[in-house]
Amino acid sequence: MAEWPRLLTLARQGKLDLLEAALRDGDVTNRRCDRSGDTLLHVAARHGHLHLLVLLLETLGMDVEVANGDYKRPLHEAASMGHRECVSYLLAKGASVDCLKRADWTPLMMACTRQNLEVIKELMEHGANPLLKNKDGWNCFHIASREGHLEVLQYLLAVFPSSWDTESTIRRTPLHTAAMHGCFDAVELLLERCHYKPDSRDNCGVTPFMDAIQNGHVNIARLLLEKHQACPTAVDALGAQPLHRAAVTAQDEAIQFLVSELGVDVNGRATPLQLTALHYAAKSCWFGPWWVRS
Repeated sequence: MAEWPRLLTLARQGKLDLLEAALRDGDVTNRRCDRSGDTLLHVAARHGHLHLLVLLLETLGMDVEVANGDYKRPLHEAASMGHRECVSYLLAKGASVDCLKRADWTPLMMACTRQNLEVIKELMEHGANPLLKNKDGWNCFHIASREGHLEVLQYLLAVFPSSWDTESTIRRTPLHTAAMHGCFDAVELLLERCHYKPDSRDNCGVTPFMDAIQNGHVNIARLLLEKHQACPTAVDALGAQPLHRAAVTAQDEAIQFLVSELGVDVNGRATPLQLTALHYAAKSCWFGPWWVRS
């Protein structure tokens, strides 16, 4: 049998004839990559080589549920890369659709990191549960909100209308996540279709408005003000306002928006130490042009 690195290369390239010949005189069912623990099944699923999956499962009798070093199975790999034909085949061969355990993420969660709605539907039609949570408390709706995938969010809301009503282990909602990552269209959809409370806070007292401001997403901050009645001077668990948080991350446009358009007091103080936004900016070694006006 050929050396393992060559087998992996042939598997990645999907060269079935060469691989079949190389495998003829050896057993690969227990062979794995040293670092990742991948088997040839994982490689074939990740690269979307359906014909190779057929060879490995039906001719060589490999286990469809074999896990790699990250406890991911071939179905996880195929789903995460959006290979629908491979997903369908693996499901038909008995792959478990909702296996969290040590893997932490289900194949459906991994599919929600992509925009391939057909793969998500395929998994859902085979009984995948979008309400399951990983160790961080994220379900599929949370993941899709981070990616800003409107079609995926709309589909999840249609199939499981309550999927939006979730918090992570530190009480962050999908709205927090979408606002933080600058997913304007997703935030707009969440505000229209879901029922998040204005200024809902995570364990650090951070609101979606604070997330938008701190990451420089002024358009989302405006939307939260207009459609969510967000408070531009709400304080986090340490007493810091959005202005102070924007100063930490040097968000000049956001600071201009708060001070010039909303009239937030540039000298407002936070924490028992009575720190101003200028203190926060100085600690972060940032000096912006707007300080000249203060």
